Amino acid sequence: MRNILIIGAGRSSSSLIKYLLDKSSSEKIHITVGDLSIENAQHKINNHPNASAIKLDIFNRKNRTEAIEKTDIVISMLPAHLHIEVAKDCLTYGKHMVTASYVSKEMKSLHNQVVKKGLVFMNEIGLDPGIDHMSAMQIIDRIHENNGKMLLFESFCGGLVAPESDTNLWNYKFTWNPRNVVLAGQGGASMFIQEGTYKYIPYHKLFRRTEFLSINENEKFEAYANRDSLKYRSIYGLDTIPTMYRGTIRKVGFSRAWNVFVQLGMTDDTYTIENSEQLSYRDFTNLFLAYSPTDSVELKFRLYLKIDQDDIMWEKFLELDIFNPTKKVLLKDATPAQILQKILMDSWTLQPNDKDMIVMHHILGYENETGKHQIESSMLIKGDDQTYTAMSKTVGLPVAMATLRILNKEITTPGVQLPIKKEVYEPILKELQNYGINFTEKEVPFLGYNPNSVKG
Repeated sequence: MRNILIIGAGRSSSSLIKYLLDKSSSEKIHITVGDLSIENAQHKINNHPNASAIKLDIFNRKNRTEAIEKTDIVISMLPAHLHIEVAKDCLTYGKHMVTASYVSKEMKSLHNQVVKKGLVFMNEIGLDPGIDHMSAMQIIDRIHENNGKMLLFESFCGGLVAPESDTNLWNYKFTWNPRNVVLAGQGGASMFIQEGTYKYIPYHKLFRRTEFLSINENEKFEAYANRDSLKYRSIYGLDTIPTMYRGTIRKVGFSRAWNVFVQLGMTDDTYTIENSEQLSYRDFTNLFLAYSPTDSVELKFRLYLKIDQDDIMWEKFLELDIFNPTKKVLLKDATPAQILQKILMDSWTLQPNDKDMIVMHHILGYENETGKHQIESSMLIKGDDQTYTAMSKTVGLPVAMATLRILNKEITTPGVQLPIKKEVYEPILKELQNYGINFTEKEVPFLGYNPNSVKG
């Protein structure tokens, strides 16, 4: 039996573990799931004969290295900043490694050593990053093979709530880490290039410079810019492309309302609030408004943000209960962002019968001997339930498929890498179709820009 070690048994690992368990007998593999909570790991393997659960503390070096030394390949489903210690151990003991996370500078620095040992360290093989890379490169390579010159690449992705589970005015619920949602867009300007002109959107303007998307004709969405789109020019071999942009998808109206939290300062994570555990939700909201001995918190909120009482925006904030004088924050030494997250989780947590939805959309413009052309490629997938969510499927399945192909020596190019080569993306995209993860592609008139965009 060949051995696969999975470190981390969180929500995104459900589909990953099930896929490998389903293949375990035919592929002659044994799966070990290691987690700080052995109960969590045991629950994920569900007494399967070809799997075992272990308690694994990533900060316990002896515990970690013993588990890695015994396996053939390691899948790290840990938070991104924890991958590097696992990677160093994999290098020491000569083990392949797979993660769904962005390649860090520390991980990239191991490339030459990984190549020297003939190992594959596959990164960014989840959803976004992951399926976005593979589906984009499949079309880009096809255009280049037919002597096309790329003029435009825009890519969008969003984790949303399925329409049948959409029960709030924000048309949104948390389908992944809530903290990442609250902090989205912070840490520097979003950068991209639009028709040869470099553009930078600072955080305080990010949610008002959006664009509308019409996907599959009847689905309307909006998108705001993702951090650094410029680095993908070299990754995708598009160094001279005039337009390169990556964005996050939300339902129309979300960004305008979210911008209120940004303007008030409620998403700030750089300082803690005095006696935060004693604050009511109303007290917290009032912290960011001017003092008035007569005006109510509600009136100050509306006046400061210029929101009319009959505006749907106002109803959205009432729905979140941010003016409640009795609900307590109950978080000690909390930052504004942490408190906002707690308030939002009251309203935006998926219920047991709720389903999530993933939407991905690419726009590619190119020129060849017949003129200028534009392709739109879209994916929309819903989750099955709270265990096998759309997020779990689209993150976990590509990870599992890549792992098995590395183990079977079908993916052999050594080094720290992304899934942008044909030997990786072609078989995985094809197999993903068996799980309902596929793209609808159509050619549309070439515009070179989106007329519904204010991002530029």
